[in-house]
Amino acid sequence: MNITLFADGGSRGNPGPAASGVVLYDAQGAIVREIGVFLGVATNNVAEWQGLIIGLEAALALGAQRVLARLDSELVVKQMRGEYRVKHPALVPLHSRARELAKQLTEFRIEHVRRAENAVADALVNRALDARASF
Repeated sequence: MNITLFADGGSRGNPGPAASGVVLYDAQGAIVREIGVFLGVATNNVAEWQGLIIGLEAALALGAQRVLARLDSELVVKQMRGEYRVKHPALVPLHSRARELAKQLTEFRIEHVRRAENAVADALVNRALDARASF
């Protein structure tokens, strides 16, 4: 199964109340899963990483073999590609977890998209923040 994963994360304050949003699309472009997770208090970068991790876990649970991850976080994309080092201690285990999950796939690609292209995942972040709940 091929999945396109859009993930986003955000916090209101940095750190502040934070959430992640994920949308998974099948090869035909149909939404197969939408996820919003309220994280409690966290930084924006932690929320972005958690979005990728949550998305990869959900894709694997669906039986995905190939995943294209599309994020508007240039930091996460470049750190996953190895273009930037992961220096912040809070991000090191998140980076490790995301890489472990990606290695379970036959193929994993990650690319940066403009924020407007990630509007559905962003809306899920805001929904989770507004509700202070996960869905």
